Amino acid sequence: MDLAEILLALFIVVVAIVSLLSNLLVLLCFICSAEIRRQVPGVFILNLSFCNILITILNMPSTLFGVIKNQKPFGDSVCQTVSFLETFLTTNTMLSMAALSIDRWVAVVFPLSYSSKMRYKDAMFMVCYSWIHSLTFSLVALLLSWYDYNHVYASCTLHLNEERGRTKFAVFTVVFHATSFTLSLLTLCFTYLKVLKVARFHCKRIDVITVQTLLLLVDIHPSVKQRCLMEQKRRKQRATKKISIFIGSFIICFAPYVITRLAELLPLVRISPQWGIASKCLVYSKPASDPFVYSLLRQQYKKALINMANKLLRRDLYPSSGHSSSLDTENDYCLQRIS
Repeated sequence: MDLAEILLALFIVVVAIVSLLSNLLVLLCFICSAEIRRQVPGVFILNLSFCNILITILNMPSTLFGVIKNQKPFGDSVCQTVSFLETFLTTNTMLSMAALSIDRWVAVVFPLSYSSKMRYKDAMFMVCYSWIHSLTFSLVALLLSWYDYNHVYASCTLHLNEERGRTKFAVFTVVFHATSFTLSLLTLCFTYLKVLKVARFHCKRIDVITVQTLLLLVDIHPSVKQRCLMEQKRRKQRATKKISIFIGSFIICFAPYVITRLAELLPLVRISPQWGIASKCLVYSKPASDPFVYSLLRQQYKKALINMANKLLRRDLYPSSGHSSSLDTENDYCLQRIS
């Protein structure tokens, strides 16, 4: 192993540990929190975390062994099973992220009719479609014997062994990535940009009220006025930052690998193993980042984690207190829907 392969192997180990622990925490939060289980997005997050855990347990070790041994890590039957699961699980995670973006679009753009437009059975229907979609492509590749060890990615994955089926394999690869990566990316861009438009509209309304209030309060202290203006600026950046993370993490983690898989279909293109494994590592980094992007940093999951920690330490969960005096603004509500 050279230095690059050692670094890539260490990266896979770190990503696998973070991914396994963080996704298990998401599952624990779902199991222990009735509030999270009642929410429709919890269905999509549960499906996403379940797939991420399977990728961590089954696919990441396979690639790690491939990098270390520089050869097929398992026998043909096991390698085909791992390849099948990789295609199925990766596609399922992409579609789950698209489903989450649709849920948040409905929640922000149609808040009054959200409960009727996005019900539990609607979420289950979307998850079932995600499974059927993923299973269809996985089975087609399995029936056509397009699963094997690919040394370019040091992984058991989609791979063509015979040149005579190159045209069919190329068509399958293009259609597969178009209906998984491209479809999910377009859905994310459409929904989150609509959400951003609504968030900016609420920001403008609040900005007008803030300016009018500052003009009326002539004797207001300059430090208070400065804090109001700074909060106004942060409010504008908050929604943009969150949506940039949603879309940006998807592109950074998946786009290099997808582009590489499409580029290798060209007869004269040769992909170096270092780049192939690196692009695969970027894909593996998505399961490690998803829990933080979609769930663990949200208030409901923080509360569930604190409750679990208190139960372990045998403390009282929350002291009884009076009603909360905080009053969320329209934009705060909108930003909570985004997150």
